[in-house]
Amino acid sequence: MHVISNALILGNIDEARNPMPGIAGLLLVAEEFRVEPPVWLDYEYIPFKEFSVVDPARLDRAVAWLEARAPGTRTLVCCRAGMGRSASVLIAYFCCNQGLSYEEAVAFVKARRPGAMPLPQLQETIENVLKLRSHRASKTAGSTSVPRVA
Repeated sequence: MHVISNALILGNIDEARNPMPGIAGLLLVAEEFRVEPPVWLDYEYIPFKEFSVVDPARLDRAVAWLEARAPGTRTLVCCRAGMGRSASVLIAYFCCNQGLSYEEAVAFVKARRPGAMPLPQLQETIENVLKLRSHRASKTAGSTSVPRVA
């Protein structure tokens, strides 16, 4: 288990199966595993394939789930080994939510989780997530209705 920030912890499948005290949220991103979380735990399963390019919509969903809980909820993000998929979700979170560049986010996570390995084409996927979010925000901002004058 690796503390990445005050609210975000990176872990493996064993830690997902037996979360330590103080954990209030669990995001499992390992496609090949499921866990039966305790009833008190806020749990989400968003499956990613190991060593594969991530669908931007799925990565956006994982980041949004973390955003809805942070910074007040201590959340464990897990995959099989706690090195690839979970680290990639946290890198994306720091890019999308904290404004870090891709290089800064990778360095930040790797400094706290030695051996972290971003998924293939993660930087491009994060750029696509940021575009999705920008497009969504502009559609929302542009959807304010103006009354018509007859």
